[in-house]
Amino acid sequence: MRRVLILGSTGSIGTQALDVIRAHPQRFEVVGLAAGHQAEKLAAQAAQFGVEHTALGADEAEQLVRDVEADVVLNGITGSVGLGPTLAALQAGRTLALANKESLIVGGRLVTEAAEPGQIVPVDSEHSAIAQALRAGERTEVRRLVLTASGGPFRGRTRAQLREVTPAQALAHPTWDMGRVVTTNSATLVNKGLEIIEAHLLFDVPYDRIDVVVHPQSVVHSMVEFADGSTIAQASPPDMRLPISLGLDWPRRVAGVGRPLDWTAASTWTFESLNADAFPAVALAKRVGQAGGTYPAVFNAANEQAVEAFHEGRLAFLGIVETIQRVVEQHEEPARLDRESLAEAERWAREQADRLIAAGR
Repeated sequence: MRRVLILGSTGSIGTQALDVIRAHPQRFEVVGLAAGHQAEKLAAQAAQFGVEHTALGADEAEQLVRDVEADVVLNGITGSVGLGPTLAALQAGRTLALANKESLIVGGRLVTEAAEPGQIVPVDSEHSAIAQALRAGERTEVRRLVLTASGGPFRGRTRAQLREVTPAQALAHPTWDMGRVVTTNSATLVNKGLEIIEAHLLFDVPYDRIDVVVHPQSVVHSMVEFADGSTIAQASPPDMRLPISLGLDWPRRVAGVGRPLDWTAASTWTFESLNADAFPAVALAKRVGQAGGTYPAVFNAANEQAVEAFHEGRLAFLGIVETIQRVVEQHEEPARLDRESLAEAERWAREQADRLIAAGR
């Protein structure tokens, strides 16, 4: 029986994790739940699963991680506020099922240095796919990682065609049902840029050996190319319950959690190169990741402010990545890297992004 603490229990990842646990009560026990808001929904979840320990807010979630005995902490919080709970889970020796990519990206080596080998299990479908494929060979045999991207709702559009897109159009993702920030990040491909940084930190593969390919069917979730020319791909119908279940009990698989592909039905999988002119966020994220330090925190914070401004009608769609780039270019790396300097870099980035947006620049 795996004792599970779920952070972000009222969100998409959290509710799907509870679906998995509900279907396998002999395998998992929920020992704690935390949410950023939605107190009534949190209380209903706690009552349904018989959970005594709950928390509202990131600070309370961090304390809950320290106080509650658990085998695995699923961090499904959205945003960099998940950094504290991520570090708390690692320091407490829990297995960290990580869906909160921002905490790894922002924390960087603070997170990787706090983790024991194998302590972080990725829950993002792309990184879960890579983790599964890596079991086919030795790490020294890996030639490159290939992250797949659906292309979002604007796949195939030119940069000029993206100038007038609306928030409603940006939220119309063709494959995944996600929250506002993540769905918008998928539309700009900022999300794929963040996933490149995440892949580098998780698997210690250089940035020049991490590629992105557009795969609109979202069946192949990512691939690993090995030195002998073999490519191992993980394929399954798009359903987050599969990587969530692996995160909860890695490396053991949970039977029946997802439906298999129907190999008797005719289907076509296509792969396309990324249009870097229309979607410059991926190349920018690679540069930010290579710079390291507080730069990824600045990238992420500026993006969050820009996404908010876009949905409030204060910024055009293309202005999201343009704002991020300007903020990154103006950033000066501090002398030290710790939680305080990261928090200060994020504060500065948010303020600078807001100034640029307000000035219409």
